[in-house]
Amino acid sequence: MKLCIVIPCYNEEAVLNETAAAVKNVLESLILSGEISEDSKIAFVDDGSRDKTWEIIKGLNKSDKAFEGIKLSRNKGHQNALLAGLMTVKDNFDAVISMDADLQDDISAVFDMIKSYKEGNEIVYGVRSSRKTDSVFKRATAKAFYGIMKMLGAETVSDHADYRLMSRKALAALSEFSEVNLFLRGIVPMIGFKSAIVYYERGKRAAGESKYPLKKMLSFAFEGITSLSIKPIELILRLGVIISVFGFGFLVYTLVQHLLHNTTAGWTSLIGSIWILGGLQIFSIGVIGKYIGKIYMETKRRPRYIVEENTME
Repeated sequence: MKLCIVIPCYNEEAVLNETAAAVKNVLESLILSGEISEDSKIAFVDDGSRDKTWEIIKGLNKSDKAFEGIKLSRNKGHQNALLAGLMTVKDNFDAVISMDADLQDDISAVFDMIKSYKEGNEIVYGVRSSRKTDSVFKRATAKAFYGIMKMLGAETVSDHADYRLMSRKALAALSEFSEVNLFLRGIVPMIGFKSAIVYYERGKRAAGESKYPLKKMLSFAFEGITSLSIKPIELILRLGVIISVFGFGFLVYTLVQHLLHNTTAGWTSLIGSIWILGGLQIFSIGVIGKYIGKIYMETKRRPRYIVEENTME
């Protein structure tokens, strides 16, 4: 079995050497045990880093041919960088494992992933067994995120990020998905091949800073929801119908009160209604605008990434 481990990187100079050493140890153990072939690789994808990430990757490649590097021409975001790595290596390996560069994902789960793959699973998801290392706020927001995704009809694996194994067959199927707005956590389950779950404990970041502060996490969540489901637009339609029914009922009520000469000054209720309805209208227009923007980007058919340099060529 020929394996490749794909690791997207963005400004990871602080942790990259440590990550390389840890992953190489696992790779060597797998080779010595006969689980994978000697020509298995570790491929780092530099997502337009501004620090010395690419220089470190080139140095690793020069000192050890087990390491390969793929450099994007500019920063395109984690999902596009990951896809670039997967699509670059998909034809040359039997299976590919994707993981982050921060060493938070338990590397030892790779052994169980390979075992599951050899049992016939085309996709193996790495899923967190608990969130005890997260803050109370992050646990609550994560639970809410997966709950909302499920409610809106988006198929995702709870507590799974992008730590997974995919076979060559699964990667070939993934290459058929051509959308520009990427949310791989939702796209991969759509492939539908036989899959399994491997549980692991997620640790703290080894070094460097998190690439997902709260603002970016919220943006990522909204991106995922609007990329996988049209339920938000359907909810807006239902909300509009409900408000219209209440509005009609209130109109009838005010006419009856007028005929009965029971009219009173209603400045507070009037202003409150204007603000509530105005806010709902602006919010609704924003959600619809988000979908229109996605359609616009899809019709452009711009490349999702451009590889500037590739040591595997």
